[in-house]
Amino acid sequence: MASSFSRHDVTRNLKAVRWPLRLTWAGILAERLVRSLWPLMTVVLLAFAALMMGLQDWMSIEAVWTAVVVTAVSALGALIYAFRRFRLPIRMDAMARLDASLPGRPLQALMDTQIIGAGDASSTAVWRAHQARMAQRAAAAEAVPGDLRLSSRDPYALRYVAVLAFAVALLFGSIWRVGSVADMGAGGGLASGPVWEGWAESPRYTGRPTIYLNDIAEGLMTLPKGSLITLRFYGEVGALTLSETVSGRTDVTTASDSAQDFTVLQDGMIQIGGAGGRSWKVAVLADNPPHIDILDDPKVSAIVEMTLPFSAQDDYGVEAGEARIRLDLASVNRTHGLSVDPEVRPDLVVPLPLPISGDRASFEENLIEDFSQHPWANLPVEITLTALDASEQQSETPARAIVLPGRRFFDPLAAAVIEQRRDLLWSRQNDVRISQILRAVSYRPSDIFRKETDALRLKQAIDTLENLARFGMSPEQQDALAAELWDLALILEEGDLADAAERMRRAQDRLNEAIKNGASDEEIAELMQELRRATEDYLQQLSRQAQRQQQEGDQPQQGDQQNSMTMTQDDLQRMMDRIQQLMEEGRMAEAQEALRQLQEMMENMRVTQGQQGQGGQSPGEQAMEGLAETLREQQGLSDQAFRDLQEQFNPDAQAGENQNNEGRNGGQGRGQSHEGQNGQGQNSDGQGDPNQQGGDQQAEGGQGGDTEGSIADRQRALRDELRRQQGQLPGQGSAEGDAARDALNRAGRAMDGAEEALRQGELPDAIDNQAQAMEALREGMRALGEMMAQQEQDRQPGQGTQQSDRRAEARDPLGRESGNSGADGDNGPLALNDDAYGRARELLDEIRRRSGEVTRPEEERNYLRRLLDRF
Repeated sequence: MASSFSRHDVTRNLKAVRWPLRLTWAGILAERLVRSLWPLMTVVLLAFAALMMGLQDWMSIEAVWTAVVVTAVSALGALIYAFRRFRLPIRMDAMARLDASLPGRPLQALMDTQIIGAGDASSTAVWRAHQARMAQRAAAAEAVPGDLRLSSRDPYALRYVAVLAFAVALLFGSIWRVGSVADMGAGGGLASGPVWEGWAESPRYTGRPTIYLNDIAEGLMTLPKGSLITLRFYGEVGALTLSETVSGRTDVTTASDSAQDFTVLQDGMIQIGGAGGRSWKVAVLADNPPHIDILDDPKVSAIVEMTLPFSAQDDYGVEAGEARIRLDLASVNRTHGLSVDPEVRPDLVVPLPLPISGDRASFEENLIEDFSQHPWANLPVEITLTALDASEQQSETPARAIVLPGRRFFDPLAAAVIEQRRDLLWSRQNDVRISQILRAVSYRPSDIFRKETDALRLKQAIDTLENLARFGMSPEQQDALAAELWDLALILEEGDLADAAERMRRAQDRLNEAIKNGASDEEIAELMQELRRATEDYLQQLSRQAQRQQQEGDQPQQGDQQNSMTMTQDDLQRMMDRIQQLMEEGRMAEAQEALRQLQEMMENMRVTQGQQGQGGQSPGEQAMEGLAETLREQQGLSDQAFRDLQEQFNPDAQAGENQNNEGRNGGQGRGQSHEGQNGQGQNSDGQGDPNQQGGDQQAEGGQGGDTEGSIADRQRALRDELRRQQGQLPGQGSAEGDAARDALNRAGRAMDGAEEALRQGELPDAIDNQAQAMEALREGMRALGEMMAQQEQDRQPGQGTQQSDRRAEARDPLGRESGNSGADGDNGPLALNDDAYGRARELLDEIRRRSGEVTRPEEERNYLRRLLDRF
């Protein structure tokens, strides 16, 4: 038996590491090439970068030759360095490096032979076992990569400087400039003749790049109108001259000036005369004026906003636009207070909404404005739309005759006050006539005024008007008195907003009167919308009153309980929809009867409150409550991101000074804390709103700074909380439970996208992702609610009765579960029934109202209009 492995065995084991050995050898070769050639490559890249950028054309001949000598010496030294340092690697070098990377150096062990104990069988067996173990280690060998790091040899990173310079030259230089070095010898062009450079810079709004004329061959060259041509002549003055017919200028400079600048306005020729000159035939791309059209007649919404659809086009994009409204005096019915000549007023000019992002070459938008308080409201006017492009070209639409929308007042006294306000704004010459009419109208105040304060307010306005008429009225006093009359008319029309019941009854009476008098469909639709708003305010006050009674320990009388009823919002919504449907079908008698039944039901409504501390919540209810809280926090983050986006366009605003300060920290309503340092909403008087406790407490837990980074941190924390809630979500395996999990997964991905956008400062993208997250959360809550409803139906009779009774007692007149300061507003039955359509309508109305407020920043209004177009 042999005392060691045979040579055949050694060869076979080494063949197993053939490819790792070859790759290791290649790595050593690359390592030695890099370490020996990096100075030469640095010099070559720097030289090519300088030549491609044309530095030789800006330097004197002496400086150029000096740079050539320095570059040649550096290259020679780098080449000598490379020859002295480079050694071609051999196979043993690769084997030694590969063997060093393995434990126990198995390659060397496989090549060894047994010297001691070769004749001893036990020693031979040990040696063979050792060889076998080393062969296994060698079989697991992997190629060793070369070490290409040069930080110790190049501490100043000159190689990176050379690579960066060469990359810049590739982007902004030209390979053709390298050829100019050939003219630097004796008799060369740079030493004996002139050179030139030129650029054609298109107008910025075209989006076309600047053209380097030295790279453009002779022939036809197409340029946009308004392109700036810049030429520079170097060398002997007069050796190069310019002649051109594209600018049409009369004050032509000397043709041999070293600096030439002119603008392309027409077709023609550009010729550079002299050695190395060039000529081009220029064709001008015309910049067409914009085009704008009114797509349809203006529409008036229920909240007296005018919506005018229009479209605009331009070859390079519309830059701006405006709507100009002028009084159509010839069409005015010149009676009563309008019989005198009107005071001269400037045209009403309103900027047109334009897309914030995207292509403005062709788009459609809606002009939404509220002109109800303008002196020309409800009078015939002419409206003209104008579009302007970046080259100051403009076009306008033909004047269209319309009636400027204004608010209609149904209370006779309010209508009389508004009519006299119109006459006052028409001309101050009507002051005596207006005071006489108002005194006649208010002769017996006890018969026409509901409140004595309203009568005193009108009397004070009349006294002010008579005093101003006696001593002369300034335009400022005229506007102030008109504003006072407008406020008074609103109070007379709507009454005290705190008295919601009275407002609801008056809305019902006005709707009933309109049905009797055969009012138009538009008027009935507006009155129906007013009734919906008044009823909602009334129900909110009912709910608050019931909560106060429960907190004070007051219980309703037994007789009151017997004569009252509980109504869900589904019932209320169905009744109102039924009334509106009957009116639209012309069945006015049935509509009046349905309205009477609605009045009786509203008068008999009561509020019940749930008893606290009875039983615990099921897992489904806990999950629903947690998701509702997550949804509110996400809404708060979205509101804060939107407010930060507003402040980017209004950087001079201090904290809390944006329009009405709405929704900064997720609070609802107006006047809340802009910064949210304590997380408690405040009204305009600085007092906390008890009805905002739930939302404010949510905001308190996540308040940070005002930067996008702090919002991003809160967004990440909210995403982590959602992930925790997903792990505790019940209903696994059911169709509804799986649908809820899928929706929450989409919400999580949208939250991740929102966090990333916030950290990058992309607030519009963050707001879009947050909106997707909220929509997915609502879908998840809806699926979870369906699962809970299914589980409730599957229960046997008698199960859960106590809890169901407890929840039934804890409902307000709309069927919503009260308690937790409204924390269950998104997860109760109200959030999962057909009333979502009613809330959607209200949300659209609110967006339309805000988009029509001219005092809001234009960027915010454009954003709201894009929301209206999308939804």
